[in-house]
Amino acid sequence: MERDFGFDVAAREAQVVGEEPRIGPVASESLDDATIELILKIRASAGVTTMDEVPEYMRTMIRHPEIFRCQMEMGTVLFKGRIPAREREIAILRIGWLCRAPYEWGQHVNIARRVGLTTEEIERARRGSGAEGWSAHEAAILKGVEELLDDKAISDATWAVLARSWDEAQMIEFPMMVGQYVATAFVQNSLRIRLEAGNPGLAHG
Repeated sequence: MERDFGFDVAAREAQVVGEEPRIGPVASESLDDATIELILKIRASAGVTTMDEVPEYMRTMIRHPEIFRCQMEMGTVLFKGRIPAREREIAILRIGWLCRAPYEWGQHVNIARRVGLTTEEIERARRGSGAEGWSAHEAAILKGVEELLDDKAISDATWAVLARSWDEAQMIEFPMMVGQYVATAFVQNSLRIRLEAGNPGLAHG
């Protein structure tokens, strides 16, 4: 039975990953040792311990070395951050889905599974904070993402629920994390970054 995603997944993927990338990746052999070390560091923090080839997305971003380095360093901070991995991935899945970002959604389905989310929970992340089955804290994480993308601020009610479980550093980290992954989705969608093997895009789950 075909799933109802609420929008035309095929049309969206044709728009943002269906054509050639707008900016091509740098050849792998052109990367210096410092760049490869930085890439290995961020991938290790995400739970990927091997790398046969540097992903095209990273080899595209290296065309702007300063932004690439800052993005990789921020990614490492967030993957090793104050917010637990499971809660981080619940948030990022919702971001990827609301941004209709095939690359980000598919990559983070794989990461979410590595940190223990089930297939049912991944599917539920598509439906958001109102779906049955989340704890009050998990629903507030999703609601916080939804509010930030819609109103650009977390409501008092959602803040209060999150603050019952998170400390001040985690409360600072959360909107920063959301902003980081929204920005990443914007870049990946706009540059038309091609999907990697093992990432089927928005249908992944």
